[in-house]
Amino acid sequence: MTVPNNPFQFVSCTFERHAETILAIFNDAIENSTALYDYKARTMDNMVAWFEAKRKGDLPVIGIEDAQTGELLGFASWGAFRAYPAYKYTVEHSVYVHMDHRGKGLGKRLMNALIDAARQSDQVHALIGAIDAANSGSISLHERLGFQHVGTLPQVGFKFGRWLDLAFYQLTLNATPAHPIDG
Repeated sequence: MTVPNNPFQFVSCTFERHAETILAIFNDAIENSTALYDYKARTMDNMVAWFEAKRKGDLPVIGIEDAQTGELLGFASWGAFRAYPAYKYTVEHSVYVHMDHRGKGLGKRLMNALIDAARQSDQVHALIGAIDAANSGSISLHERLGFQHVGTLPQVGFKFGRWLDLAFYQLTLNATPAHPIDG
């Protein structure tokens, strides 16, 4: 969908159209930041599995593109928070913006779209952001969107020769799901 005078449009990302760019965004985050606690660059085989897991789980991959060129500028998604059934209404989300397009408010737009999708799904009660505690930009964004700091795990990661603290931020959607069930 495009909005008049809006240079951006939201899309549902597909493997065929977006995997290469998402792979490049992931690998930049792996190689140059602590946004991902991975060491090795991902491959296209990883992207095949990632998109297949999103498809099987009916999980969103929301992209934001340049409305003129169709270039993917960033994306947001969610997945399971933990692999136990009682966590079924809690998701861990992620948002990534291409390095050339940061600082334009795209992260906020993507997060708002992801929150809207969660509210509409009737399957999400809580969104969890697991953020490197030194990532002040992401923490500030989450706080501005109403996420609450719910805990920090000190020194649980090691990357770039130093210990990393992992901060958890949560947004609870009080109205969803309308009729939660056990089992």
